Amino acid sequence: MATLTALTKGGTAWTPQYVESIDMNKCLGCGRCFKVCHRNVLELRPLNEHGEFVDDDDDDDEVLRKVMTIANADDCIGCEACANICGKKCFTHAAAAV
Repeated sequence: MATLTALTKGGTAWTPQYVESIDMNKCLGCGRCFKVCHRNVLELRPLNEHGEFVDDDDDDDEVLRKVMTIANADDCIGCEACANICGKKCFTHAAAAV
């Protein structure tokens, strides 16, 4: 199975590593990864005390904490900026099979 590869401006081979998953148990919800991703791939979502996602504007559910999720995986360009800035190493990336 072949993987997608590209060349840098200098001609060096580079294999993009696309975001696959985020470990919600490790995520602090700090938002640093969200700030470095300019492709709108990530989204910060609230969790209740049962570990279920809730709406921000729903007053019935008490928000325990927020975690980062993958909202638009198809927009990822494989730069790994999110993983490089994450202090808790929450991200898993993989090359795309062609």
